[in-house]
Amino acid sequence: MKVLWITNIEFPEATRLLTGSGELKATGGWMLGAADALLDNNRDISLTVATVSPRVKELTELQGSKIKYYLLPYGKGNLKKNNDYIPFWKQINDELNPDVVHIHGTEFSHGLAYVDACGAGNVVVSIQGMKSAYYPYYCYGLTKWEIIKNITPRDLIKGSPIKGKQKFRKQSSYEIELLGKVNHIIGRTSWDRAHSWAINPNAKYHFCNEILRSEFYDGSHWNYAQCRKHSIFISQAGLPIKGLHQLLKAMPLVLREYPDTIIRVAGYDITRNKTLRDIRLYSTYGKIIRRMTDRLALSDKVVFTGNLDASEMKREFLGCNVFICPSSIENSPNSIGEAQILGVPCIASYVGGVSDMMKGDEANMYRFEETEMMALKICELFSSGKDICTETARINAMERHSREKNTRTLLGIYTDMIQ
Repeated sequence: MKVLWITNIEFPEATRLLTGSGELKATGGWMLGAADALLDNNRDISLTVATVSPRVKELTELQGSKIKYYLLPYGKGNLKKNNDYIPFWKQINDELNPDVVHIHGTEFSHGLAYVDACGAGNVVVSIQGMKSAYYPYYCYGLTKWEIIKNITPRDLIKGSPIKGKQKFRKQSSYEIELLGKVNHIIGRTSWDRAHSWAINPNAKYHFCNEILRSEFYDGSHWNYAQCRKHSIFISQAGLPIKGLHQLLKAMPLVLREYPDTIIRVAGYDITRNKTLRDIRLYSTYGKIIRRMTDRLALSDKVVFTGNLDASEMKREFLGCNVFICPSSIENSPNSIGEAQILGVPCIASYVGGVSDMMKGDEANMYRFEETEMMALKICELFSSGKDICTETARINAMERHSREKNTRTLLGIYTDMIQ
């Protein structure tokens, strides 16, 4: 079976083949795990992975140890409809003649360009996030005045969070067009099923959970005795949609009960503005967070870890007292799955498809705007002072993210499409 994946990320192996080095310290690691699982015990699968890349100026073919790669020149970009990709997709399709084309994610337009170039007859689209459903919540929890008074020089050029919301809304039209043209959709929550059905009621919806990064399947288990007491870990904070501002609002109540509490945030320090490079990256949201930490006396309570690879993320999960997903909207964040499969105590906002992932942990959910509820749940988990019973959530996560089960399901979807 010849399978073509169209992804939103450049696989690290492709980067190494092109530049001599490369590792993934960003979103998308589940696709690496899924590719490994798909190829491990299926010799009749031939996998090709294609994406756009600013590293190349022409269509580039690379051969990895198990996977063939195509890199399309980024050109005018995939944040708007770009017909420059069409001849590249036609060339790739003619060379490969794939049995199945699997587009991972709807957020960018290069997948739509493939469908426009080659048709949708053997195409399936996986839902990751959905900009068409996300954009109303992009600035949730922030007032318009908060945003306007904190606009930075960078965002005078690139656009404030208000502009970011508008971009999400504009880009969602390409997502809706793509989903409206295909006959097969893969999802994994009741939330993405509802939204994909609303866009295209005639497409066949296939349920398939995701495989996590391989580092999370080694049997490691969170242990209260070995964690940093009264530490909170969150996996992203670069955009308002990830909800760091809501966690900061909850902190005065948490610190009243546990004055030594700290927050560790994966990713670049968005509050830095010391060097010229910092200033170029200093966003309106970073300035809002910086001012909030100053006003609430939290400057020494928030630590940005820098970008982390899978092993470093796992260390942070195992080292924290509580993991929180405070987002204003999510479909099925793999960070929750990674935390749960390690047995880490989890708290999450009741948004999007998150409730489907929190079975066994329902008591640790709260409404996004209810920061008092978030604070109380943090304190309750801190106060337990022992290994918290999260075994039900962990068992559910192991079943949900089973490599063997999800690989069988994905292969079944491909077979169903071919037949």
